[in-house]
Amino acid sequence: MGFQENGNGEMGLAGIPLGTKNKYKRMNSELPDDNDDVLQQQQQEERRSSTRKYVLACAIFASLNNVLLGYDVGVMSGAVIFIKEDLKISEVQVEFLIGILSIISLFGSLGGGRTSDIIGRKWTMALAAVVFQMGGLTMTLAPTYAVLMVGRFLSGIGIGFGVMISPIYIAEISPNLNRGSLTTFPEIFINVGIMLGYVSNYLFSGLSVHTSWRVMLAVGILPSVFIGFALFVIPESPRWLVMRNRVDEARSVLLKTNEDEKEVEERLAEIQQAAGFANSEKYEEKPVWRELLFPPPPLRRMLITGLGIQCFQQISGIDATVYYSPEIFQAAGVEDKTKLLAATVAVGVTKTIFILVAIILIDKLGRKPLLLISTIGMTVCLFCMGATLSLFGQGSFVITLSLLFVCGNVAFFSVGLGPVCWVLTSEIFPLRVRAQASALGAVANRVSSGLVAMSFLSVSEAISVAGTFFLFAAISALAIAFVFTLVPETKGKSLEQIEMMFQNMYERQGKEMELGDVEQLVQNKTGLTN
Repeated sequence: MGFQENGNGEMGLAGIPLGTKNKYKRMNSELPDDNDDVLQQQQQEERRSSTRKYVLACAIFASLNNVLLGYDVGVMSGAVIFIKEDLKISEVQVEFLIGILSIISLFGSLGGGRTSDIIGRKWTMALAAVVFQMGGLTMTLAPTYAVLMVGRFLSGIGIGFGVMISPIYIAEISPNLNRGSLTTFPEIFINVGIMLGYVSNYLFSGLSVHTSWRVMLAVGILPSVFIGFALFVIPESPRWLVMRNRVDEARSVLLKTNEDEKEVEERLAEIQQAAGFANSEKYEEKPVWRELLFPPPPLRRMLITGLGIQCFQQISGIDATVYYSPEIFQAAGVEDKTKLLAATVAVGVTKTIFILVAIILIDKLGRKPLLLISTIGMTVCLFCMGATLSLFGQGSFVITLSLLFVCGNVAFFSVGLGPVCWVLTSEIFPLRVRAQASALGAVANRVSSGLVAMSFLSVSEAISVAGTFFLFAAISALAIAFVFTLVPETKGKSLEQIEMMFQNMYERQGKEMELGDVEQLVQNKTGLTN
């Protein structure tokens, strides 16, 4: 004897009426709709969790190249003390040795844009790791200054490739809602590299002068080894696949990196349209380099924003602060080498910790507010650092204040200008020019970094270390005005929507100008009639 299904006044066992909420049902009946909904929600949660873990793994592996840049910046600040003593080189040669990496890396960044369009984002990261390994090994075994410079040249090329491609790759695979936090990963790993470089300086400073700096540089080769494993985990960028008309492969990647399957086809259609496959007549057929040299107004605004923020990131003095932190603390009165290197570890730890603030806030608070907070805070810290060194001379009080303001400067940098700079330049450019336009941004960054690093000691000698910090404070103040007037908010928008935003901004400005002309004409006519 079976049990009657509930509902609509039907009679159950022993004539008891079964209402719609009765628990009894036929043994062979199907699960109720509520259970189906619960099962579906569980599947969605599992898919969401799996997708987030996969995208997170891709972002981490893609950022490993940036550890190399950070490690070089951090380790050279201490290694150069021993290199100078071991190879008997001058102050000018020290400046050239440190600054040349940034200058050389621009060639890697320039070549990286075109290379990534040809062989893909993924294999460009692999090429960057291989070239850096060659350079790191050459520097480690260098018997002379000339051979050391050859290794520095190769390392710069590798870093140039890696530093421009990682943010692009992450931006192109990330979902819109957390693209900002994921695209900060390269900057996080730069900071991790800097901290590891400082720790390496401290750990190996007790070795002989001839051996210590070689061991310090050799340790920097290790992160690039892990990049080989990353190639078996991360997929190719779906946007690059669409550019190569490999749409099915792009759809497969999007299914792995998007939580909602319904959005995949919409996102794929957007990417195809942006790439010119869905509407190829929309864009003129001309080389990318010509479009960048003679950009239409929307692209010109993108280039001003992207290249400008990259330049301000460096000319406000962050690399000089990190590279030459031992010299800065010497100016404050620290003399012992071990204490100098210990103070630089504190700078590296601060820089790494505060990048976590950017990760948490960038997709909640937005890009522009973080940039304003960052540049204002940096300006205050840089000015106070200059005032401390110029007013108080040397001593324990000055050392404490100097450490406080240097750490404050790198903390505010890590909260905004450091990571958001790379996020913006990976977001704002159209797909057809994204790699090469971002490469130009990386070139602007590396040139600015190189010029600052190669001139810091000379400028400090000419106008004092305090005067140099006042100069950096003035530049940082200009960065505040630049961000306020020229940087738009891109939070929560797809890469294709951001492109349309710049286009609409230009069209809106044009209409406002036309309306202003009409109003002026009406006023003139009214004035004539009166």
